[in-house]
Amino acid sequence: MRRTLLPLLLLLTLSSSYCRLSAAESPRFCADCVRADEDFLASDELHGRGSATRDEHLAALFAASLFQSFGLAPGGDNGSYLQKAPLPQPLPPRIAAFLSKFQDTPRTETWNAVAILPGSEAETRHEAILLTAHLDHLGIGPAVNGDSIYNGADDDASGTTAVLELARVLAHGPRPRRTIIFALFGSEELGGFGNAWFLAHPPVPLAQIVANLEFEMIGRPDPATVPSTDFWLTGYGRSNLGPQLAKHGARIAADPHPKEHFFRRSDNYALARRGIIAQTVSSFNLHKDYHQPSDEIGKIDFPYMVSVISSMQKPITWLANTRWRPTWNSGGKP
Repeated sequence: MRRTLLPLLLLLTLSSSYCRLSAAESPRFCADCVRADEDFLASDELHGRGSATRDEHLAALFAASLFQSFGLAPGGDNGSYLQKAPLPQPLPPRIAAFLSKFQDTPRTETWNAVAILPGSEAETRHEAILLTAHLDHLGIGPAVNGDSIYNGADDDASGTTAVLELARVLAHGPRPRRTIIFALFGSEELGGFGNAWFLAHPPVPLAQIVANLEFEMIGRPDPATVPSTDFWLTGYGRSNLGPQLAKHGARIAADPHPKEHFFRRSDNYALARRGIIAQTVSSFNLHKDYHQPSDEIGKIDFPYMVSVISSMQKPITWLANTRWRPTWNSGGKP
């Protein structure tokens, strides 16, 4: 694995300043910003961003600093960009058993990073589009081939990076009619504790969220999609959202792995159970690095990842400016 000699906080500051400068220069997609954010989040210095650890908190602080530099409004606690969510104590036996294989560290609270791009029109700004990903991964665990850091470059540093880059571009473009909320959740790997806290303490009433797009594992192409430059949406047939996104430029297809039940395996599912049209953008190709230390930065296909992120700008911009609302198809609502 790569190791740098720069102290962790200097790395964070340099990366944040770099992306802030790029954002000021141009609202276009910045491949170097994508690389910088992904490189930091998946670095050994963050020790795999273990759920409810100091390293997850550092990832949340990094995201919050970028949100602030983009000029977005805070959506967290007390006028900040962070939400602190307590974990149940003691942890449920299933979770405690899972964590017993990983670094022995106190896990009492998890962190979300939340920012808001307010809508421009009085008639529609109360409606919100929610873009999400999860900050955490598995942290430090059983060594495999001498490597004990589970970096989570694809899972889900790639999705977090996507939300950050979309936030940068959208914040520096024309203000949309609807509000856009950017939320990065903690402790997804433990069962969605950050997401659950967000749902209990949302920055806007949940009924005002028109749609949620979760970004999960978009760092590598999936040969199961045709063409392989495309990506997919979980639960594609459950609502009419996917076809409309495709109509407006998203290179998106139906999930080619229905037996894996990915619709139920990301943070989107908790929102969907509340009635919100919530689906996950992904290109997970069932690679063997899933939940392994080998899910590293060197496995990321950056040209592909940038193309996925950039292809979502136009459909998200359309969704944030139209009065059309997605609906569940018959039998699609969980």
